[in-house]
Amino acid sequence: MSRLAASAERVSKRFGATVALDDVDFGVAFGEIHAVVGANGAGKSTLVRILEGVHRPDHGVIRIDGEVRHFASPRDAIASGIVTIPQELRLVPALSVAENIALGDLPVRRFGPLAMIDRARMQEEAREVLAELEFAPDPRAPVASLGVAERQLVAIAKALRRRCRIFMLDEPTAALEQREVARLFSVVARMKRQGTAVLYISHRLDEVVAIADRCTVLRDGRVAAVAARGAFTATDLAAAMVGRAAQQAVSTSLPPGAPLLEAQADGVTPVRVREREVVGLAGLLGSGADRMMRRLFGAAGEPAVVEIGDHKRRFANPVDAIAAGIGLVPGERSLGLVMNQSVRDNILLPNLDTLSRMGYLDRDAGDRIVGELMELVDIRPRQANLKAGALSGGNQQKVILAKWLARRVAVLLLDDPTQGIDVAAKAQIHALIRDVVARGGGALIYSSDLGELARLCDRVLAMRHGRVTATVDRGAALDESKLRSAIGG
Repeated sequence: MSRLAASAERVSKRFGATVALDDVDFGVAFGEIHAVVGANGAGKSTLVRILEGVHRPDHGVIRIDGEVRHFASPRDAIASGIVTIPQELRLVPALSVAENIALGDLPVRRFGPLAMIDRARMQEEAREVLAELEFAPDPRAPVASLGVAERQLVAIAKALRRRCRIFMLDEPTAALEQREVARLFSVVARMKRQGTAVLYISHRLDEVVAIADRCTVLRDGRVAAVAARGAFTATDLAAAMVGRAAQQAVSTSLPPGAPLLEAQADGVTPVRVREREVVGLAGLLGSGADRMMRRLFGAAGEPAVVEIGDHKRRFANPVDAIAAGIGLVPGERSLGLVMNQSVRDNILLPNLDTLSRMGYLDRDAGDRIVGELMELVDIRPRQANLKAGALSGGNQQKVILAKWLARRVAVLLLDDPTQGIDVAAKAQIHALIRDVVARGGGALIYSSDLGELARLCDRVLAMRHGRVTATVDRGAALDESKLRSAIGG
């Protein structure tokens, strides 16, 4: 192995009573792809945030190319050649694709003492770096007009534009399909050949086995295992992450009941969800599946006509959808949570009307509901007053689910609900979805993981260009290959 590009030596970090990292040793070498895996809350993102200058360690030393560094801010880390693609994308939705890619390093034209942004060059540089990912959006289009997976590609392009010695990726493929993942892997492999150190965090363990030269497993803030390529399998990693063999939830179909929700897509076949039924939406990038989710929740920017039971309703905004008994788990957790508010407040926020008595909030009832739900969905740590932004990604996802469970919505819409979470948390979320359905509710789920849809759903609707083009039922041998064929991938 060549010399270490970045290392952490006996690093510890605590947030209040929560120990995020406990005496951790870690190193990634130049020209190496080093993966870090672990259950949600194991300390992976904390390690990345320390290396990128967001957090300072309580104890221990960070070295960059052998020299001790004390980063006061992310700017210091960037100056040291560290570029990070975080789990929660740092993009400005109102700015264009090209502006987001160049942000922080804008190309300029100088006229003596004056300087102006060179927009033509900025757009051309954006096209060039996006072409490496075989993605060709209009560089002038606002990022707000893109779907979650497309925004992920913009974030990757932004990182690739910078010259970096250490490239850190925190769940970079969570929202990507197989073809986009393959493109990213080819870029990462090229960077490795050029001598870049790559730190790769993912819950997709098959990807880790395929791409990583070494893998470090974190559990409860400590290093549980370190292994070189060829010495670990996805099963080995899953067992090391949770301390036992992990199991996946499989659909146990129930007889469907009366229609709960129906809406017309652009084509002939409607999107319909019935009682005791999990319906999937599958589609390639740009298929319109994510937009369909937003429409059904009144969040697509235009009114939607949705049939609830026997009545047609017009959803002008999410308030209308919530009143009709619909809840949404969005693809971006920041859209489903108020990050600087507590877990308690986030769970109770859509339920204030049910907890109010003559203009007063029944706080005792609210506390009971929050306590019960934190136990039910296993939100860790069990600190209701902790800010949602301090939780791991998987636990944030559980908070979003908990607020809709508290409201007992009839239809749960889920936009890629298990992206970026570990195998144990994924099984828990699958079980919660089946519980909602078992008590007479319905669920509509979009996922970039076709295997997940095949395991979980009773029916899957294949979408292309905003149209439902095929329906695959569980009785027709629902599997990943059949879904891939149906969506044209």
